[in-house]
Amino acid sequence: MSLANKLAEERRARLAAERLLELKQAELFAANRKLGTHAQQLSNEIVETRAEVAMVRGENQRVKTELGVAHEKIQIAERRLWHSIETIQDGFAFFDADNRMIAANRAYLAVFEDLKEVQPGITYPRILQLLTEEGIVNIGSECPADWRARMQDRWQQDDPQPMEIQLWNGEHVRIFDRRGPSGDVVSLALNITESVRYEEQLHDARERAEAANRAKSAFLANMSHEIRTPMNGVVGMADLLIETDLDSEQRLFVDTIKHSGEALLVIINDVLDYSKIDADKLVLHPEPFDLEQTLHEVVLLLQPSARAKGLTLKIDYDILQPTRFVADPGRIRQIVTNLMGNAVKFTLEGHVLLRVVGDRIADDQISLTITVEDTGIGIAPDKVDHVFGEFNQVEDDRNRQFEGTGLGLAITKRLVELMGGQVWVESQEGVGSCFGFSVNLPLDLTNEDPVPKLDPALQRILVIDETDKGDTTPLINQISALGGRPVLCSDPNRLTPETVAGANLVVIGLDPDGPAFPSFVDALRSLAPDAPILSLSHDPKRVAEAGLAHAITLQRPYARTALLDAITKAAVHRAPSKQSPDAVSSGIPKVLLAEDNRTNQLVFRKMIGKLDIDLTIANNGFEAVSAFETDHPDVIFMDISMPGMDGKEATARIRALEGKGAQIPIIAVTAHAMEGDRDMILAAGLTDYLTKPLRKEALLEKLELYCPRCQLAS
Repeated sequence: MSLANKLAEERRARLAAERLLELKQAELFAANRKLGTHAQQLSNEIVETRAEVAMVRGENQRVKTELGVAHEKIQIAERRLWHSIETIQDGFAFFDADNRMIAANRAYLAVFEDLKEVQPGITYPRILQLLTEEGIVNIGSECPADWRARMQDRWQQDDPQPMEIQLWNGEHVRIFDRRGPSGDVVSLALNITESVRYEEQLHDARERAEAANRAKSAFLANMSHEIRTPMNGVVGMADLLIETDLDSEQRLFVDTIKHSGEALLVIINDVLDYSKIDADKLVLHPEPFDLEQTLHEVVLLLQPSARAKGLTLKIDYDILQPTRFVADPGRIRQIVTNLMGNAVKFTLEGHVLLRVVGDRIADDQISLTITVEDTGIGIAPDKVDHVFGEFNQVEDDRNRQFEGTGLGLAITKRLVELMGGQVWVESQEGVGSCFGFSVNLPLDLTNEDPVPKLDPALQRILVIDETDKGDTTPLINQISALGGRPVLCSDPNRLTPETVAGANLVVIGLDPDGPAFPSFVDALRSLAPDAPILSLSHDPKRVAEAGLAHAITLQRPYARTALLDAITKAAVHRAPSKQSPDAVSSGIPKVLLAEDNRTNQLVFRKMIGKLDIDLTIANNGFEAVSAFETDHPDVIFMDISMPGMDGKEATARIRALEGKGAQIPIIAVTAHAMEGDRDMILAAGLTDYLTKPLRKEALLEKLELYCPRCQLAS
């Protein structure tokens, strides 16, 4: 090989080696760069890992620190809680699900004194054994085993009821146990000794208060009886004296005695009622009753006082309004009497109107509004709000002449509120006042008797009345509602024999003092002197004085039932001259009075002095029973409080002698007028009830009701 070839070959080899070297250098550089990058990554990862490790170490240290703080706080809270539990006076203990004590405070352990066995770890059944064996608990006569069994049964309940135990030293402990979801129990023992002692003191105080209240009630009842007995003589004799021949001065004296006695009775009644209301002892006695009849009884009671002052009493009771309700009729009567009595007292002229309206609020309930309107002196606006207060009266120059306790309206307000109603007053000074109350009353659904109607044979009625409304008057509407067929005549010149003869009855609605009354009387005398006549008047005596002595009279205002009865009675009535002797019952009626007070005997005798009656007086219950057996009276008036044998016992013996036959009417005449006395007396077998002081009108009413022959013989 030539040198040139060798040199060329060496040069080619050298170039190839250089290229290989460059390639290897490039590979080495790439490898170094990759290694550097990897190293950098490793370095970064190491840095990050170190940072994370440092952070974790810091977090762990923080957590450890917080756990330490929390643990310290828990220890402090537990220590404080336990200190609190230790400081309370009541026992506190924890038991696990196996009924073993976990912990208990000193108050709980103190009950067991020096029994070292009672400590955490002791079981509840063992505690019960120690309580009975060591005599720590007073179980009375109960067997210890039975007591422990009863306590264990209670402990096993999911929700044990609180119970009270008594310790040997007389202390009382109430135990409360609460079972948790895992079965552990928290037991709390409260020392209630002071509460028990306080309750015993309250019980003793209550018994003393009740004894004092019973003594007060007995005192009030006794004073009521003792005052009413002599007042019967005072008021009764005053009534009798008024009917004798007296000069003007004597009549003034007697009137003063009577009115003073009646005023004293009002005061007694008000004080008794208010004392019962104030002590929350007044209760209502609901019963079925006729409201319309009750209101008319009130009006009739006040009629003499109103007539003496020249006042007219009116009732506006819608004939379509129900009359039968369920309530306390005595209290309804008392409320209306108070309101109307005030109206009559403070009205010098004009009228007093009692109005009743109602709205049905349910099938069996009516919302009633009863108002009393008067034309009296009225009340000043600044004094209206005071009239219902206790012992309050409006003081001014006009009403100082009117006396009273100032309790009537206060009692009325309390009674209405007791019934769930409300009372109010509207007044205009110098014009008049309107007192009213509203109350919801249930209807008497037990009284399913149909509304009474006139007999078809008595329905043709000629009505003589004044009207400015065509062919109708309130009287025409009332008779039509009773099933009658009334024909109105308001002009005496239009009376004809045919008109009168075609009617079963003539009803005169004119006032006897009116100008048209004499003309109608003369026309009736000439056309039909024997025609049956019913006269409606505020003053029945004036009817006879006006020339209709043979007419049946009905005093206004009247209830619809009274109008029906009067029409039925008058439709077959004739003048006395046309009656046959057989129409009048023969024989003198016998009346027995059982009364130990001589004055009251005299009052009774004088009140019936004008009646042709055979009166027998018994001084006590023994004489009353004996007189019943020998005289066989038609009616007995029985005093309740009599020496030896009282009226209730005498009535019981008379009822026993009567057996199952007809019973004689026995009416109580008594000074007992407290709440419940009427029911007590009627429950003893008596028929009816009159309170002292005895009123002549009330006595004659009872005689007419239970012994009609007494009235025929008068």
